[in-house]
Amino acid sequence: MTASADFKDRMLSLGLARVSEAAALASAKLIGRGDEKAADQAAVNAMREQLNLLDIAGVVVIGEGERDEAPMLYIGEEVGTGNGPGVDIALDPLEGTTLTAKDMPNALTVIAMGPRGSMLHAPDVYMDKLAIGPGYSEGIVTLEMTPAQRVIALATAKGCTPQDITVCILERPRHEEIIAQVRETGAAIRLITDGDVAGVMHCAEPGTGIDMYMGSGGAPEGVLAAAALKCMGGQMYGRLLFRNDDERGRAEKAGITDLDRIYTRDEMVTQDVIFAATGVTGGTLLPGVKREPGWLTTETLIMRSKSGSVRRINYRTPADQH
Repeated sequence: MTASADFKDRMLSLGLARVSEAAALASAKLIGRGDEKAADQAAVNAMREQLNLLDIAGVVVIGEGERDEAPMLYIGEEVGTGNGPGVDIALDPLEGTTLTAKDMPNALTVIAMGPRGSMLHAPDVYMDKLAIGPGYSEGIVTLEMTPAQRVIALATAKGCTPQDITVCILERPRHEEIIAQVRETGAAIRLITDGDVAGVMHCAEPGTGIDMYMGSGGAPEGVLAAAALKCMGGQMYGRLLFRNDDERGRAEKAGITDLDRIYTRDEMVTQDVIFAATGVTGGTLLPGVKREPGWLTTETLIMRSKSGSVRRINYRTPADQH
């Protein structure tokens, strides 16, 4: 039996939701407490514990870093009981550690799972990213275009003016030129301080008001975002960016030979996947963990690319169990 045939995505999706929920509940205790590392570690510990309850032979391909740099959920770590299908796992136990520490919107716990060999083993370097939602012809926008050309091309395809387009960009000094070019077209920009997986997902989620995402951010998060768009629909392109020989060496160690390659969504995630995200702090995509006397409530988004299904699961649990 092939890896994809052995991957029972429907059965595993609820288990993946539990993994995401557990990480959110663990990190929720540290919302607004100013300690990014403690919040991240709490999420990592909870996610790892839940993953090891699943009947999978899982390998972390996108994780918290290399083995010597991360005590848990490092790249290459084996998780699960070992009694089940071989799967690739991409995760960010707490996407938005700063957002959590400062009690700012859009912190999420994020995890994706697919058959073994289905996800790009992206090294921990930057990636130039471009994403739009579903419903457009392939190649309407490309990484070779200037930021202004992308806005104009998308507006033309959408049948509107550039002034009707809103672009999501990570607020960083390195993006000053991109921001200036986009603003010259008359398009609006929604700047985000952290959390570019959520930023990419905004393109495909109805009601967010975001038409396009562009800019550079972590390559591992790029693969996670591609997994989300694989489920939601939409286009994404990514190109690895290297600042020095050490980063080029990381790519070669990960088996990447063409350092200038532009990856499409389906080249970053080559087979059907499942994806789960749970809100930690309230945001555009998901509400945060809700506290009330004696109870905690989470909301989790769980998606399957094979069926195109999207579920939102509310989980209410006694507070004294967490």
